[in-house]
Amino acid sequence: MSAKDITYSEKPFTAHQNNTDYEVRSQNAMCVNESKLDKPLSSNIKYGLLGILFGIVFVKAEIISWFRIQEMFRLQSFHMYGVIGSAVVVGMISVLLIKRYNAKSIEGEKINLESKKFNKWQIYGGLLFGFGWAITGACPGPLFAQIGTGASVIIVTLLSAIAGTWVYGRFRTSLPH
Repeated sequence: MSAKDITYSEKPFTAHQNNTDYEVRSQNAMCVNESKLDKPLSSNIKYGLLGILFGIVFVKAEIISWFRIQEMFRLQSFHMYGVIGSAVVVGMISVLLIKRYNAKSIEGEKINLESKKFNKWQIYGGLLFGFGWAITGACPGPLFAQIGTGASVIIVTLLSAIAGTWVYGRFRTSLPH
């Protein structure tokens, strides 16, 4: 099903209407593993701690270094290519193990890995992402680690990423998918 097959209501949502937004989003969503568990907010502490640990690893490995990122885009150093390449290999092995052993999430839910269909617009989106990464020296993962290390100028990049996400969400129905 493509975005053109989905109809959107022009009327604002009111409390007595059925909320079809979830159904529409689920048809276009990349993530099919949304948790159905109703957990208290405090149960997310483990994810916050894991995120902090992940940020520390990013800082220590110099993955968030603007200079390392510039070296990568200027083809002056293998450091970032090694990190990205090893992440791809770890991801491939992880997907293989998840499929082979029917792994479950940390909460015990089944993980569904759906096939994705190639779309030429992914190339254009990837190029746009890469240009932004080269210009700002930041991508979504390391943004928060960079801000956490005191690089407050990255807040501009974070706000730009949020604005870009909003613009995409606002005009998504008129964009090619």
